[in-house]
This record gives sequence, structure tokens and C-alpha cells, in this order.
Amino acid sequence: MSRVALIGNPNTGKTTLFNALTGLSQRVGNYPGVTVEHKTGSLALPNGVPVELVDLPGTYSLSAASPDEAIAVDVLFDDNETSRIDGVVAILDASNLRRNLYLVSQLLEAKRPLVIALNMMDVTVTRGIRIDAIRLSSRLGVPVIPISAQRRQGIDDLRVALADTLASSGRGISTVSLPESLRQQVSELIQQTASEGHRPLTAPEALRALVDEDGIAEQRLIADRGPEMAGALQHLRAAVGVSKPLSAVESESRYAWIQQIMDGCVEHEEELRSSRSDQVDRVLTHRLAGLLAFVAVSSLVFQGIYTWSAPLMDIIEGGFASLGSMVSHLMPEGALRSMVVDGVISGVGGVVIFLPQIALLFLMISIMEDCGYMARAALLMDRLLGKLGLSGRSFIPLLSSFACAVPGVMAARTIADRRDRFVTILVAPLMSCSARLPVYVLFIGAFIPDRTVLGGWVGLQGLTLLAMYSVGAVVAVPVALFLRLTILRGKSSPFLLELPAYNWPTPRTVLLRVYESCRAFVVRAGSVILTATIVMWALAYYPRSADIGAQYDEARNNLPAVSAEGRMSGEQRDRALKQLRRAKAAAYLEASLLGQAGHFVQPVFEPLGWDWRIGMATLASFPAREIVISALGTIYSLGGDQDETSGDMHLGLKNATHANGAPVFTIPVALSVMVFFALCAQCMSTLAVIQRETRSWGWAAFSFTYMTVLAYAGAWGVYRMGMWLGW
Repeated sequence: MSRVALIGNPNTGKTTLFNALTGLSQRVGNYPGVTVEHKTGSLALPNGVPVELVDLPGTYSLSAASPDEAIAVDVLFDDNETSRIDGVVAILDASNLRRNLYLVSQLLEAKRPLVIALNMMDVTVTRGIRIDAIRLSSRLGVPVIPISAQRRQGIDDLRVALADTLASSGRGISTVSLPESLRQQVSELIQQTASEGHRPLTAPEALRALVDEDGIAEQRLIADRGPEMAGALQHLRAAVGVSKPLSAVESESRYAWIQQIMDGCVEHEEELRSSRSDQVDRVLTHRLAGLLAFVAVSSLVFQGIYTWSAPLMDIIEGGFASLGSMVSHLMPEGALRSMVVDGVISGVGGVVIFLPQIALLFLMISIMEDCGYMARAALLMDRLLGKLGLSGRSFIPLLSSFACAVPGVMAARTIADRRDRFVTILVAPLMSCSARLPVYVLFIGAFIPDRTVLGGWVGLQGLTLLAMYSVGAVVAVPVALFLRLTILRGKSSPFLLELPAYNWPTPRTVLLRVYESCRAFVVRAGSVILTATIVMWALAYYPRSADIGAQYDEARNNLPAVSAEGRMSGEQRDRALKQLRRAKAAAYLEASLLGQAGHFVQPVFEPLGWDWRIGMATLASFPAREIVISALGTIYSLGGDQDETSGDMHLGLKNATHANGAPVFTIPVALSVMVFFALCAQCMSTLAVIQRETRSWGWAAFSFTYMTVLAYAGAWGVYRMGMWLGW
């Protein structure tokens, strides 16, 4: 199978084209030897040749300054037979051709079969730009295919061109002419590094190491060949004999080449048109109006998540309840039935039931991203993040963390500045990810009154959900500022961002993103959560004391029989038996390993208003926050009377009482639990990714420690305030 790389500048429609070419045949994995996540997809060309399409990180050039950009270089120049790239598809924004051709000038030097997809041709026409793709193709020596990925126009032509190019192994005929003195020093560097035991550098690799001072290519070369290579590079740079930086010399040469290529191929109307995007941006990027619009959009998203998903949640809840009831009747009473019904079915169902909210959240984010609003939000946030020593680059990783902190932390890899990157990584888990959403929805639905406020315009439950999603972002502000002023202090890098034109979201692209995100969530729930749920069930079930069973069996046998004399009616006996089952289950649970652990940590959590059962659920949810739902479901279903097999979680929590009969859960306690989970580091996957990205368990431990302290302090403060207000 041929391997083809898809590469392009950010905001050129690369994701849309990738989805159009591969559809559902996509896989997510890591590049060999590194933790950078990437997508691959399969497609069949018109000649029947199967192709694996590799989606490379977006980059403006091959001058790698971040790990993401270094991956693009590594993949393009890899000569290993098992992993080498057989061809490249470069997607260009036709309305910004001059800037996009800079990357093409470097791709031509990779000597790989190349096809250029000239995207956004519809936008180009509206801006009064005319491009002669045939003449441009002739000058470059590679196919140039006009397309509109969003409208799926030109996709078939692109497939045909790719098939022909791979069959002929065609390469470009035009390359940039660098100054002779620079080319001589590149050749000298190749000779100096061609020592025994080392692979000789290619010309593009040597150029990058020489030109990109302090870049990743130079860092790798010094690490591989020894510290003396740093002095050798400085000597070669001086030998070029120019007073300006070599990066400026290279840029001048490449843009001179671009001008020659474009001359006669691109025509602009003399009068620039005021585009629709420009008119909308006057409002959405305005300092005040734009911020108000951002708040309004965010409020609409979170209000909708809570309201619109309710019917689907009811269907899922009913399905799992019926399944649990059916299994209960088919299996004999005992440990196995308890594990299957109360552990597996109730646990997984307690997570899957929240899939509608998660899907809706991903849908909203995907629509905002596809229509072009996400970049405007990043621009608005740069004004705030700049005051924290960060830049708008941090916004995308932070926003991604609202879906899941794992890709959010990994997205920080695109931030070149180490301090900015580390601060972003450390505060990203504070954003309320989708795993926290089940916790919010459960406690809001059970304990927050379903009424409206602010004149009936806003629901109190939706407003509470928005507050929970906001608390992490609000707390992240002083945390980021503290980190920037102390252990990660230093000068912040400037923020550069291109605003894409507004477009109608492509339904296919949006739905594919939602599908991929939901599939990833379900897979994670089916592995980590199911395993942890069964383990937690075992801790809650064992040891099974025979004395407890005998004690309550005796109490049951001592109940008066139903009699005509009225000593006990059938209804009274059923109620008494139910109370005995509750007491028996509570005794079993309190004697279990998990119950013992809950009692052990109760003094720690008591200031938060929690009892030992909430402490148990918190301990059980360390692998992933959403496990707290299955943990609570299992804890309150062991007695049977809570009707957890029917999914009646709200009733079970409302009926929970202390030994003195006082309710375990009140509004202050519910808010305390939600705030704790909004700020805590209850996610092993996130901590593992932090370790991989920072290459240090110390940073992962620091993240866990400071977030746990914040969570405890926040939960304590909310509980005390609620009690003081008399909620």
C-alpha cells in the first residue's frame, strides 16, 4: 500500500479534505517513536491502488520550531523502506497563494511525488482573484488541482492526479536558487557530518540545521554528533559572509522565486472587495461587542447541552434499566449476578447515558470551528491570555480540553515557547472536560431546582452547568499568572494568527468529528471505566461477612407473618423486608474494603460535608472522573432498594441518609462535590500525558498536587458558603 502525506498551512481546509478523501476509514495513533498523535485514513484511487493517507500537523514551513513541525519534517524526509512516504498532497489556500507557496518551495526539495490541491477556489473568486492553475502547474512541474473541499468540488480530479503522479513518480522541476555562498556551506556541513556510524544529512536537513539557529534541526544535530558541532555550525554560518541572519537570506530567495512563479498566473482586481467576513469581523472581533457575543454563544451552548439531550438520555436510561432487570431474573442471586448487574451493566450504563450531552458538546465545538468562529475566539482570548504571559496559541489547547484534557495537553505541542507550552499544559486540565459533564448533570438534575431565574429567561439548572464549566477557566487565570511569575517566569512570545473566511459548516465534516469524538469516549469508557468499575465493585462487595448475613436473616425470620388478625398486613411486611434489605446492604458495604477505606478518609472529607460513601466514590474515580457515576451507582445499588438497576440514580442519592436520619446530600454538599470534581486531577490518562509531554513525572506530580489542593479548598469554601446562606 502506498503512503501519502497530507500537509498544509493551518486554516487551509486540511481536515475537511482529509475527511472528504477518507470518510470513516480513519484511525488515530502515534507517530513511530514519539507521542505525537496523528490520523491516518484509507482511500482507493481510480486505478484501484490502495493508499494510506497520513495527516501531518499543520505548518507554515519546514523550519521546525516545535515538536509538531519536527514531525512533518521527519515524515517527509524518512527514507526507511517500511515507513517512507511515497507521495505528498499539499493543500493550499488559493486566496493566500503567495504565503502558501513558501511551504511548497520546501516540499519540492524533498524530492517526493507532489500534487497540489488549490483549495478555497470559491472564496478566491468572491475576492476578485483569478488563478491560472494550468500555467502554475506547468511552471512548478507538478499537478495543480483547483478544489473546494467544503463543497466537495474537484475531489475526483485530485484522486486522478494523485494516481497518475504515484504511477509516474513525478517530481517538480522548479526549485529555489539559494545564494552560492550558502549552498557551499550546506555542502560543507554534509561532508563534515558524513562520519562513520552516522547517516549523512540530506541537503534539506543540512539547510535547516544551518539556517534555523536554535531550531530543532540544530538541537538534534548537536545531541547526535556532540557539543563541538555547535561551534562548527557557527563557523559555517560566518563563512557564508552575509551581515543579515541566514533565515532572512533564505526567505528573500524563496519569495523571489514565488514572485517569478506567480507572475502571469495570478491576477487581482485593482479594487479590493470588502468581504462578508470583514463585515462580520467588525462585530465579532470588537473589543466589547465580540466579548459579549462570545459569552452569549457559550451560554447558548451549555444551556442547550442540558436541555436538548434529555429525551435521548431517557431512552438510554430505560434501555439499561430493562437490560439489568432482565439479567437479574435470568441469573441466580449471588456475587456473579451482583457483579454483572450492579457492576458492569449499571456502571457502564451510568457513563453511556451521558453520551448525548457529550455528542452535543462536540457538535457545538465542531460547528464553531468549521464556520471560522473559533479563530476569532482565539483572537479575543489573546487579549486576556497576553496579560497572563501566554498568547492566543494557548486558547486552542485550552478549548480542546473542554472536550478532553488528553488532546488538549497534546495540542500544546504546537506552542514553540517552552514556558508558554508548560503553563498551558499545567492549566489545561482545569478546563471542564467531557468526563466531568456526567458529574455535573447528575447532581444538578438531582438537587438543583428546575426553575427559571432572571425574569424567566434562564433556567437555574442550565445556569449552574455554565457556572461549573466556568469555575475551572476562572481558577486557571491566577494559576497561570502564578506559574508565569514564579517557576516558569520569562518573556512571552508574540502571537500570530490568520483569520479564515467565514463558511457554512460542512455537515459531513462536523458529523465525522462528532462521530470520532464519541467513539473515542465510548472506547475509553469500555476499557478503563469498565475495568475500574469491576475492581471497585469487588472492593465494595468483599469481604462478605457470614455474621452479617446470619444477623439479618434472623431478623427477617422474626418478622410477624401476615395474618387476618391484623398483626401485619402484606404491605407492612413488604416495607419491613425492604428496610431490612437496606440495612443488610449498608452493613455489608460498611464492612467491605472500600467501606473501610471510606471510613479511613472520612475525617479528611468531613469538612466538605461528605460522608464515607462520597469519599469511597471519590477514591474509586481516580482512574477517570466519570467513574464516580458508576461508583455511586454501584454503592447505592448493592442493597437493591435504591432501584439502581432501573437507573434511578437521583432517587437513590436523595434517599441517602446519615446514621441520625439526616440526608447525606443537600444543595451545599452537591455543589461541593461538583466544585471538587471541577478542579481535581481525577484522571490517570491526563497525568500520564503530562508526564510524556514534559518528560518528567515531577510535573505530573506537581499538577496532581496543586489541583487536589485547589479542589479541596474550593469544595470547602462552597460548602461553607452554602451552609451560611441556608441553602
